[in-house]
Amino acid sequence: MKPEISGTRFGSITIEGNTYGHDVIIRLNGDVKKRKKKLSKAIFGTSHIVSLEEARQVYEKSATRLIIGAGQYGLLKLSDEAKAFFERKKCPIAIAPIPEAIKIWNAAGEKAIGLFHVTC
Repeated sequence: MKPEISGTRFGSITIEGNTYGHDVIIRLNGDVKKRKKKLSKAIFGTSHIVSLEEARQVYEKSATRLIIGAGQYGLLKLSDEAKAFFERKKCPIAIAPIPEAIKIWNAAGEKAIGLFHVTC
């Protein structure tokens, strides 16, 4: 079950009627989990760059796509190591500012996982 995302505001995202005031990961089974951004912050000093360690935590074996909501202004980026990891796993990435990423997510028919950064 892929939950529908109904909206976002700076600092929050609403998924299936529940509003989250933090970054989230949406799993293949539809579970919404808090993003473990400390995995990236410990390496880069910021949570605006996704590290290889965080990429490993986000990825699920049968995922056919990763959709990233890169923040309200699109400031979240993948590190080169994280990009290479998803390429090796043959998991294409769609990355866009969160309002656009929500449209991509809601229209996606395949088994997608999502990472949504709710601030900048």
